[in-house]
Amino acid sequence: MKKLLSTLLVLAILLCSLAIPAMGETMYLIPDSDTRKLTKEELWTWDYESLGYILNEIFARHGYNFIPGQKYDYYFRCMPWYTPNADSNNQRACYPQLNSVEWYNEGLVKEVRNEMRAKKDYNKKGKSVWDNFSSGFDVLQGFSYVTMQNNQTFPVYSAPDSASWRGANNKAAISTNGAVYAAGSESGWLLVMYETNKKGVRVGYINRASVKGKVTGAAWDTQLSFAYINATLQNNCTLTDDPATQSTSILSLKAGDQVTYLTTYFNRRGWDYVETTVDGKKVRGFIPSGNLDYLGGTDEDSIGEGYGHGNG
Repeated sequence: MKKLLSTLLVLAILLCSLAIPAMGETMYLIPDSDTRKLTKEELWTWDYESLGYILNEIFARHGYNFIPGQKYDYYFRCMPWYTPNADSNNQRACYPQLNSVEWYNEGLVKEVRNEMRAKKDYNKKGKSVWDNFSSGFDVLQGFSYVTMQNNQTFPVYSAPDSASWRGANNKAAISTNGAVYAAGSESGWLLVMYETNKKGVRVGYINRASVKGKVTGAAWDTQLSFAYINATLQNNCTLTDDPATQSTSILSLKAGDQVTYLTTYFNRRGWDYVETTVDGKKVRGFIPSGNLDYLGGTDEDSIGEGYGHGNG
C-alpha cells in the first residue's frame, strides 16, 4: 500500500505542470532576487519554512534539478516559469549560471535560517510561501486563476451533472465578481474553486455552456482525466468540498465505506478527491490523503493510466 501511494504521489507531482496557477510575477516569492541584494530585515519578515523555498527559488530560476518527489521538486514543477535542465548535473548545468548577486543572496538566506535555528525563533507569524497561492485561501495546486465577464452567477454542482448534490441548501452558486480558480473541464463542466459569502471555500462544477463572454486562463482549455478507481476507507473521515479554510462537512464516512478515487490535489496538505453519494445524489469531495485502500488489482502502472489531469 505504501508503495502504491508513493507511486500515485510521484505521478501527481510529475503531472502537476499540466495545469498550474497562472498568476505571473506573484508566483515568485521574491521576483528580483536575481538582480537585487536582499537584506536581513526583509528576510526576517518571512517564516523559516518559506526561507527554504526562497533559497531554492534562486537555483530553480536556472533549472536546478531537485530530488524527485521531494517537496521542492513538487513545488517548483508547479511553477509556470520553472523548467528543469536536461542535464541533471547541477554543478555543471545550474551553478555556473548564478550571478554574484544570487550567490550573495544564497549566503544571506542561509545565514538568516541559521540565526533562526540558533534563537529557536522560526517566525511562524511571518509571511508564508503559501500566501502566494491566494490572498484569501490556500488554492489547490492544479487550479489556476481564470477571468470571466463580470456580473454572472452560476449554480455549482458537486459533480459534472445537474442532478448531483448542490450544497446542503441546494443553492450553491458562484459569482464572477469574485476570484475564480479552475482545474479544467469534464463532460462540458468546469471544475472551479471559489470563496463563498460566508468566507468558506467550495469546489464544484459549473456548466460551461452557461458562461458568457471571454474567458482567459489555461484551465478553460484543459480537459480533466480522472483515475476512477474503486477504493475503501481505512479510517473514519469527513468528506468536504472546502479543502482550504473551514473543511465544512458534507458527509461522515466510516472505515469500510467504499468510494471512487478520482485524483489527489495539494495545498498545505494532500487531499484525495473522491466520489460517493449523499441523499441518493452523486457527490464529490475531499478527504485527507492516506485514508484509502485501493481495490481492483495490484498493477500499479495501470492505476496511473488516465492520471494526466494535471493536479498539483
